[in-house]
Amino acid sequence: MAERFDRIWLNARLATVREDMPGLGVIEDGLVAARDGRIAFAGSRAEFPSDADAAERIDCAGRWITPGLVDCHTHLVFGGNRAHEFELRLQGASYEEIARAGGGIVSTVAATRASSEAELVAGALPRLDALIGEGVTTLEIKSGYGLNTETEMRQLSAARALEGKRPVAIKTSFLGAHALPPEADGDKDRYIDLVCREMLPAVAQAGLADAVDGFMEGIAFLGEQTARVFRAARALGLPVKLHADQLSNLGGAALAAEFSALSADHLEHTDEAGAAAMARAGTVAVLLPGAFYFIRETTKPPVELFRTHGVNMALATDCNPGSSPLTSLLLAMNMGATLFRMTVAECLAGVTREGARALGILGETGTLEAGKYCDLAIWEIDRPAELVYRIGFNPLHRRVWRGQ
Repeated sequence: MAERFDRIWLNARLATVREDMPGLGVIEDGLVAARDGRIAFAGSRAEFPSDADAAERIDCAGRWITPGLVDCHTHLVFGGNRAHEFELRLQGASYEEIARAGGGIVSTVAATRASSEAELVAGALPRLDALIGEGVTTLEIKSGYGLNTETEMRQLSAARALEGKRPVAIKTSFLGAHALPPEADGDKDRYIDLVCREMLPAVAQAGLADAVDGFMEGIAFLGEQTARVFRAARALGLPVKLHADQLSNLGGAALAAEFSALSADHLEHTDEAGAAAMARAGTVAVLLPGAFYFIRETTKPPVELFRTHGVNMALATDCNPGSSPLTSLLLAMNMGATLFRMTVAECLAGVTREGARALGILGETGTLEAGKYCDLAIWEIDRPAELVYRIGFNPLHRRVWRGQ
């Protein structure tokens, strides 16, 4: 009896991005078959059963299929914007000076606290639509603009609500340890107590977070304060991630590795010991060229060290109002190549396979393999390099989410 599928995409070229295949895992005369929202077959047409039946057959006319894109680091839900601070930076003020003067993250906190959940959802939808329009099928959204229990939970609830508004998979991260709220009066330790004893347990009990993040930096929190948050997360069974070594080297990459973090992100100032520790722990390096570009950083993440030590590298937009108002993962790939000298294969794997790995969901998505969700991006291109090479051009032909 002939095998039956819901849908077959044929006459396609596949960039499977599979780990067991060289480069991008290219299959020239390829075919993808879906059943019940998952990939049932992704491979050469010659290896597909000739008598297979399908409710729908789609001729891709030689177009390329990649896994749906994964944006593994965003702050998509927030109130207000920081265009004024952008003007100040153009006049010479540094990111750190603005933050110390009461701007930066704290100014977004005020706008976010004043926003209802419905307003947060409405504000985030245009940003989400921009990502979806470029083939994103999975993304992560962090809190961190509430800095009190009520608003942090409202942010995370808004992020969860977006999943019901659009055909997209969303993972959430609790980032209570993002900055010090004004009412903390400069007492970082007391605020971290609040994060660990009240905020984190409430978020976990409500099931609002898939992971716990922190910002370890001179303008944010130090190593032991971050470690306290991570110990509290571990006690609640939640994996951790870390904004690490962005503006200075405080050993964030090594701390993330110590707690077997899913990822350490930014990493401009990471040293060789940090890179080696991440490799041993299997912690993904999430590179964020949008923030590097926008705040005019000059120290680049040590891509060559990551290659040498075998650290997996992901790319993401870091979409946020202050340091990376970027809603294009295609542009993030171009920046990864031009600014950080990543290869085409590293960039494309960085927004598919490695993005999924950084979220702990590589078993579900990120490559074209049987058993994974049928999340696809179909491109009007001649070769995958076009996805990295072009600037301000979107060659997406079709986006497929869960086989639809």
